[in-house]
Amino acid sequence: MNIIIEKAKPSDAFELLEYLKVIGSESNNLTFGPDGLLCTVEEEAEFLASELVSKTSVTLVAKRDGKIIGNARFTGGLKERTKHRGDMGISVLKSEWGNGLGSMLMEALIDFAKNTAHAEVITLEVNQTNKRAIALYEKFGFKKTGVFE
Repeated sequence: MNIIIEKAKPSDAFELLEYLKVIGSESNNLTFGPDGLLCTVEEEAEFLASELVSKTSVTLVAKRDGKIIGNARFTGGLKERTKHRGDMGISVLKSEWGNGLGSMLMEALIDFAKNTAHAEVITLEVNQTNKRAIALYEKFGFKKTGVFE
């Protein structure tokens, strides 16, 4: 498959923001649309720089031939009473759906969450109509605990 999954670097900021615009237009299952994230390249680069040294949070990018085709994020708790848990999310270009990239990103995020952030509880939110994502999460042992109306 020749895919590399690595921590996002400040130099990935522009491409990552452009990637988010693409996936925002490909799916209604995300919290943003075709405008992507509303931040500047400089703000995103600064954020990614802070993530590189974090022991509680990470932003990962999946690349093929140097091009971002997926990304994932884990955000762990910072306070003493919440540091045992965190939440995550992943996204993959529509052209890559069904190729195992989601599983690769899940494995990398769970590894970080357990072994670096030392999270005991990992949560996520998913649109209840997103059957493909639900199947992926269930494959990794996630259970439905509630529904937002």
